[in-house]
Amino acid sequence: MKTQAGIYIGVMSGTSLDGIDVAVVQLGQELKLIGAKCYPIPNETKTAILGLTQPGDNEIERLGKLDIELARLFAAAINHTLHDLNLNRSDILAIGSHGQTIRHRPKTGFSLQAGDPNLIAAQTNIKVIADFRRKDLAYGGEGAPLVPAFHADQFKSSHTSRVILNIGGMSNITVLPTQGEVRGYDTGPGNVLLDAWCYRHRSLPYDQAGAWAASGIYNASLLEKLMSLPFFHETPPKSTGREQFNIEWLEHMLNQSADYQLSPADIQATLLELTARSISDAIISEKHNAPEIYICGGGAHNTALIQRLKQLLEPSSIATTESLGMHPDWVEAAAFAWLAYRALNGLSGNLPSVTGASKETILGGIYQAG
Repeated sequence: MKTQAGIYIGVMSGTSLDGIDVAVVQLGQELKLIGAKCYPIPNETKTAILGLTQPGDNEIERLGKLDIELARLFAAAINHTLHDLNLNRSDILAIGSHGQTIRHRPKTGFSLQAGDPNLIAAQTNIKVIADFRRKDLAYGGEGAPLVPAFHADQFKSSHTSRVILNIGGMSNITVLPTQGEVRGYDTGPGNVLLDAWCYRHRSLPYDQAGAWAASGIYNASLLEKLMSLPFFHETPPKSTGREQFNIEWLEHMLNQSADYQLSPADIQATLLELTARSISDAIISEKHNAPEIYICGGGAHNTALIQRLKQLLEPSSIATTESLGMHPDWVEAAAFAWLAYRALNGLSGNLPSVTGASKETILGGIYQAG
């Protein structure tokens, strides 16, 4: 097979629902980010997504409508990006579309993403690679996280062990030893609970730089209760999502802890500590020297969270992936462009040492343009 090197697009909307990320990437011998942009998700679409992450009425009808709505938003974002970069659609070999995760149930073998790739292909007139997770699930894997394969390809060093920490709605780590197998898994919540609590009490989409959390004092008893969740004590491979970590779960835990008499700021501080501790516990549990930790995802901008991680993970150095040549905001979207490149060239996209799948396999289905 002749290698199809050239320009690919990665598009995704993560569990944080902070926007639709589009990354345009030159792929072949090396990766070059040509351009990237984040597009807002309309509030009514966010509401529809959140409404489907938990069981409810009329789910199939609502999912069908959302599948079309998200595909149109993804296609529009891609078309706008091409226009802004003065690129022709004929310049693009394929789009890697992750879609929007609605339910992720690896223990029962399914993961469902919305955003119909047929419609994206029709409205962009570009070939689309999508449905990346279910092939890994078919071979007994978690179907997630998938991005560690990209981290290993781009960021592994033969001289120094590294950890790549992605803090999106959920957090996941990729452990990159100088020798031996790559490991990676979800550690628990990233921004998801922090954002939800901030919106509930301040009507803001997120806590800017973690300033509100920094104004509070975390409660050790509540933190212990939150960290008693079995997920935190499971051994990898493991993955999670909004099905587990959501505002309803948080309020249930708070209702069981009403005697703590905490202010909203103190609860935000406790949620920040939950994210920081679950991440640091996972990294420390790997029991090997990782002198370099690089952060990507929206959480890279949470100054209070990063400061706390530096305290918990001392003496490891902590920086963002910008130090490795890639802006932290675009790593995940670039990863799905890379997965599209892998699929189109008949190359595997998963790491069994990460997902627990029984074999390496090509990920994603191909949806032709035109």
